[in-house]
Amino acid sequence: MIKSITPPRKPSPKRPAAPPRAAAAFNRIAPELAELSAAALAPIAIDLPRAVALVLGVLPGLAALRPAIVKQLPEHKVALLDKLELYALAAWYAHLLALPESSSGHEVKPLLDEAIALRASLLADADDLARRGLLDPDAVDDIRAGEGHVDTANDLVALSALFNHNWPEIAGRTEATEDEVKRAGELGPKLLAALGVRQQHGPDPGSDAVAADRRARAVALFVRAYEQTRRAVTYLRWDEGDAELIAPSLQKKERNGRPASE
Repeated sequence: MIKSITPPRKPSPKRPAAPPRAAAAFNRIAPELAELSAAALAPIAIDLPRAVALVLGVLPGLAALRPAIVKQLPEHKVALLDKLELYALAAWYAHLLALPESSSGHEVKPLLDEAIALRASLLADADDLARRGLLDPDAVDDIRAGEGHVDTANDLVALSALFNHNWPEIAGRTEATEDEVKRAGELGPKLLAALGVRQQHGPDPGSDAVAADRRARAVALFVRAYEQTRRAVTYLRWDEGDAELIAPSLQKKERNGRPASE
């Protein structure tokens, strides 16, 4: 088997793309959304912002395995791996389209004030954990580089995913609480919706039912592409036993390592 592609360290989630890029991805897969049958849809059982950040973080490791997938699994649809980033960003944008938007600009300031303070607090904790080798310093630096209100919102999503992904290792070693980490994951998308960035870059969200259906379709494509890729990784890395490191489950896990109930 392929023994030379073991990642040097645990991959870290990454900040979701800004709305213009995510909207472009959404528009590119629009025909696929329309063609997807209702039978392929299912209730969304993942924390979507966290899942998107997680997949964006593991993409380099998956790309490194692409030649082996093509060679050893000729029947595998490698196009699903090639389009995985596109599907992830489209699902992220579909999620934003389905969120309620603030009816007044006055609602943005309190959200932004909370977001700025929470980002600073979690980033300080992340810096401390990175210095002690408990978090990837490059991932923390990437989050710190964000500027502006949109980046603040996306940084919260990335921070929440980063803490969640490493919680078994950092629990009890950080002042950050699970409630703060959870709030960051909720607040980031909510702030983006309040900022009204969706209408600036993409389609009209439409009715709540239309937006929810569009999100379900985009998530179905995203999850299918990732899970099929995980199957290929599991086969290729079975002897090495590191498939879960290269392509971790999208299901959030409790401290005992078991999938959390949704």
